[in-house]
Amino acid sequence: MHRRTKIVATIGPSSEDEATLRAMIHAGMDVARIGLAHNTIDEGLERYHRIRSVSADEGQRVGILVDLPGPKVRAASFGEDGVDVATGSTVELRVGSDASTSSVIEVDYVSLMSDMQPGDRLTVGDGGAVLEITDKKVEKILATVVHGSRLRGRPGVHIPSDRLQIPTPTPEDFLALDAFVEVGVDMVAISFVRSAHDIRRVGTEPHPRGPLVIAKIETRAAVDNLSGIIEAAGAVMVARGDLGNECSLEDLPHLQKQIIRECIAGGRPVITATQMLESMVTSPAPTRAEASDVANAVFDGSSAVMLSGETAIGIDPVNVVRTMSRIARRADEEMDYEAWAEQLSEMRMTESDAGSASVTDAMTMAAWRAAAELGIDNVLCISGSGFTVRSMARFRPEASILGFSTSEATVQQLTLSWGTTPMLMSSGGSNEEMAFEAIRLAKAAGHVRAGELVGVLAGSDSRSRATNVLRLERVP
Repeated sequence: MHRRTKIVATIGPSSEDEATLRAMIHAGMDVARIGLAHNTIDEGLERYHRIRSVSADEGQRVGILVDLPGPKVRAASFGEDGVDVATGSTVELRVGSDASTSSVIEVDYVSLMSDMQPGDRLTVGDGGAVLEITDKKVEKILATVVHGSRLRGRPGVHIPSDRLQIPTPTPEDFLALDAFVEVGVDMVAISFVRSAHDIRRVGTEPHPRGPLVIAKIETRAAVDNLSGIIEAAGAVMVARGDLGNECSLEDLPHLQKQIIRECIAGGRPVITATQMLESMVTSPAPTRAEASDVANAVFDGSSAVMLSGETAIGIDPVNVVRTMSRIARRADEEMDYEAWAEQLSEMRMTESDAGSASVTDAMTMAAWRAAAELGIDNVLCISGSGFTVRSMARFRPEASILGFSTSEATVQQLTLSWGTTPMLMSSGGSNEEMAFEAIRLAKAAGHVRAGELVGVLAGSDSRSRATNVLRLERVP
């Protein structure tokens, strides 16, 4: 069985050169993530064009996801070597951006004094220092270091979402969004989402005309408003770092399962992210716990698993992708596909765009049952927007999914879809014409063989809004 769960890899200083990008593609990178939290728009665009060039040269489709920084609050620099902030010590918090020390931390957030109150907790760095505010004066805040850490550079400062006044997306996010939409980016992730309103504020054309909008679930408010966010977004990311700061650690695994389950039921791809193979930033192999974490994310139903610092600044990005691919593929082999699909068939299906969605729900369920009962190895899904493909993918069929579209943008966005091999068709037509063109392309690419029985899902013609035809065909 080939790997079904997709891999998103972050591109950074360790992985931005052409040779490393080529090797990461061959190791299994399906989507390249460009994070803008530590980079300028121009630096991000340079990486974007390099990824496009390398993937074209290699003849491999690689989706590109730009991750907007959102209302990220940062501390002033602790320097490259870093500073130890000791457990039990008292530190002062002040508004500023010049420099931070072990006793005075400047925070680049003008509303710090008004937003924070005694008893609030702040996290500085990803899982780094934890500070509890004990007193607030006119120009400074006093805090006790509950958990110390060595802090380097300009780490993020996590302020509870119910206190933070910065809107999402930020004005800086919109500038970056305009730049990447202009060059045709495939996906865009929105940070610090708190409600469906934040997604609607993005204002891009609906996918596939615009990028696939990914809502990052990293706040308690987002969990509380999850159903509305799922309906408004094109996909979802479980951003476990900040979410773990907002929620208790013992709740986090259960929230992960809940978010994934609701996304898949709604036909939305879902990425599980943050510290999946964190030790491989500096080590050639992951810990046993990390390997189990990746496998469990697959068993939960993740469409994709994401690598961050592991590939952006790690010692061997190619080895990390290869290792992630190996773990995910083994977990794919052990997944209980029949139980998953049966459970999904009993869950509430998406009600957005009610008429066409309900028809597509019924047809994709029929395709799953036919594939299971007849032992079909490949289901060919033909879709303008990708909705049919994603609807089929949520059943997690044992059959491979070949996702066809006449839209180049749709095909690129399907690189994130579980178990899907995206393929471009040159033109539409009647259902019969599209079906046999898809079969021809799949056979030419070596995905199906002569005499094989395949399922073909499509609309009655290229203008159909719903998937209303399922064909079972022998490959000529």
